[in-house]
Amino acid sequence: MIRSPYPLSPAMAAFVARTRAFAPANASLEAQRAAYRAMCAAFTPALPPGLQTIDGRIGEVPIRCHVPTSDAPSRGWPALLYLHGGGWCLGDLDSHAPLCAWLARRLGVVVVSVDYRLAPEHRFPAGLLDCLQVWRALLANELPIPVDRDHLAVAGDSAGGNLAVALCLRLRADDQPLPRTQALVYPALSPVPVDSHRRHANAPLLSLADMRECLALYLPDATARHDPLALPLACDDLRGLPPAFVAVAQFDPLRDEGVAYARRLARAGIDTRLDLGRGLVHGCLRGLGRVPEVDALCRRLARWLVPHLHDKSVSGR
Repeated sequence: MIRSPYPLSPAMAAFVARTRAFAPANASLEAQRAAYRAMCAAFTPALPPGLQTIDGRIGEVPIRCHVPTSDAPSRGWPALLYLHGGGWCLGDLDSHAPLCAWLARRLGVVVVSVDYRLAPEHRFPAGLLDCLQVWRALLANELPIPVDRDHLAVAGDSAGGNLAVALCLRLRADDQPLPRTQALVYPALSPVPVDSHRRHANAPLLSLADMRECLALYLPDATARHDPLALPLACDDLRGLPPAFVAVAQFDPLRDEGVAYARRLARAGIDTRLDLGRGLVHGCLRGLGRVPEVDALCRRLARWLVPHLHDKSVSGR
């Protein structure tokens, strides 16, 4: 018997199989987006009790606020800006709503998701500029609900993790207030090959070929890939960035990109937690509530975020 290079738990294997069932009708981007929307909808439960959603716009950028139904704190809600994954060309306010809702309810904060512009219609840096616009609106208290500007954080997965780091780099360069923490899950960061590209080139749910296709849509100009705002590991100096939670997936071509970023942050003196995501695959956050390994990752993510958003320990949560 040939042993699989990706020994997944039964729950993770079932999640991967169900995800793969939503294959696009053809190779066109329109078909891929339709399949992705259908797949995300199939994994979206009803909104949990004690939570409401408020949709709005910051300029031309659609946003969604996941808000506890309890009264807002006197200083306003602590807020987490969440930037969705999807290879810079897929995803919207619905695609990552279950995770945003879970975080809002678990943490007792507002989670603001951003429907940033997608490639290839809008290539780098359009999506980043949208995220920056929403961040600045948070600081200016221009959202439809009151927020505590002293307790703001940013998080994102995959392409959204890339945008979260780029946002921090741009704010640092502009000498503007930074998030209290950056929380990243399997981020895409490197302008050069890393070992996991080879070792996990055919990993479940994201292959190296898939990633290269996404990069070609977002960054068709190869020279732009050495811009730190496009692929942040091109940055020579990470000093002064916020504390970081960096989670990677064990079976993911992007694994070593997140590992390299976490290690460089630590060498720069940044408080950093590297989560090695044993048994996880890229895109697995959608398995929240279905896959025990994903549930455990999300709890670790929440424990990291609590003291940064609430100035208190996580004991008892």
